[in-house]
Amino acid sequence: MWWSGRRVLRQVRTAASFRAMNALAAPPPEISVEEYLADEVFSDVKREYLDGVVYAMAGASEAHNRIATKLLSMLDARLRGKPCEPFGSDMKVRLHPLDTTYFYYPDAMVACDPTDSGHGWRERPAALFEIISEETRRVDEREKRVPYLQLPSLQAYVRIEQARPEVVVDRRTPEGWKSERFSGLDAVVRLPELGIELPLMELFERVKFPG
Repeated sequence: MWWSGRRVLRQVRTAASFRAMNALAAPPPEISVEEYLADEVFSDVKREYLDGVVYAMAGASEAHNRIATKLLSMLDARLRGKPCEPFGSDMKVRLHPLDTTYFYYPDAMVACDPTDSGHGWRERPAALFEIISEETRRVDEREKRVPYLQLPSLQAYVRIEQARPEVVVDRRTPEGWKSERFSGLDAVVRLPELGIELPLMELFERVKFPG
């Protein structure tokens, strides 16, 4: 069932990322992990890798960039002097759902394992962050969320709405994954997994919401 869903979502994502492509075009050729990593060093655009297929990432809006910049700044300030380290959208995360290999570029991540470094990506992040737009919602809430939550190291998956002051946190609990929603500029996102809090008033500074 999950495999069927992934193929459908892959088609949706192709449509979102490559709007100019003909819907009847042949599927892109598959490449190996080694080819992807070698080519990515010289690529002019960031590309994500899903089990042999590479997808170029589209540019982001002003609102997305404002939130991403502020998020990384807030994480860096709050984690200073602590063992966990924040990274922005240039750091890949590697996943192995169902014995396959994926490489994604989350909008931000927090890594707490000092042994998980030195190869250009992370495999054991403690928290992953994605900034949600209507164009990326299906990818971030379905395609990415499924393998993200399979990461044994992951404690929180944080989805930040771009068009309104709202954040949803999927957090690991002894009873399994549970979601918590924070809405409104007065809300404060609590991340006890990292020992930090993120006020939405600060996170959405300078962001102009539609309407």
